[in-house]
Amino acid sequence: MPTTTELELSRRGLLAGSAATAAIVAAPVGAAPATPRQATAAPTLPVRFKVNGERRELSLDPRTTLLDALREHLHLTGTKKGCDHGQCGACTVMVDGVRINSCLSLAVMHEGDEITTIEGLGTPDKLHPMQAAFVKYDGYQCGYCTPGQICSAVAVLDEIKRGVPSHAQDDLNAKPTATNVELRERMSGNICRCGAYSNIAEAMAEVAGAKA
Repeated sequence: MPTTTELELSRRGLLAGSAATAAIVAAPVGAAPATPRQATAAPTLPVRFKVNGERRELSLDPRTTLLDALREHLHLTGTKKGCDHGQCGACTVMVDGVRINSCLSLAVMHEGDEITTIEGLGTPDKLHPMQAAFVKYDGYQCGYCTPGQICSAVAVLDEIKRGVPSHAQDDLNAKPTATNVELRERMSGNICRCGAYSNIAEAMAEVAGAKA
């Protein structure tokens, strides 16, 4: 009767032999030994645009988002990376005056565009009216979403001024006005986890000259 040691050696031999056989079958005839893959640098593309009034030129991996170009390459970290899926609005910037989620847009798509981030709206010494209103009405708490909220709020008032319709309107052909319902509907893509929505609406209403 075989001993425990002999049985163990037999099992090991069987497993080792099976693995070797599988390797031989899988390898094509005459194939050279496998070698580790060599890492290759990703190709880059030049992109030129104007950011906060300043002409900037970058050489970027074409997969780089506008958000990462702003934060990682231009070090404009006011624009925040929240969900990175276009669902929270923390990365909102304005491109040629129109608000976009910069996490969903590739930087190379914006050749020649004019981009405005929170840093380009105002300074601590000279706040943009929307920034001043956010301070006055406490339209922020933790502050993480605030840059995107403010950029979006500025663009929203411009949309209303230009007559761009929204889902809050009964008549899409009518000129929109800055009502509380209208402002909240247009800002619904900007999430505030602290829940400062009423304060944000009040700040926007003051800048618009309306009553929230």
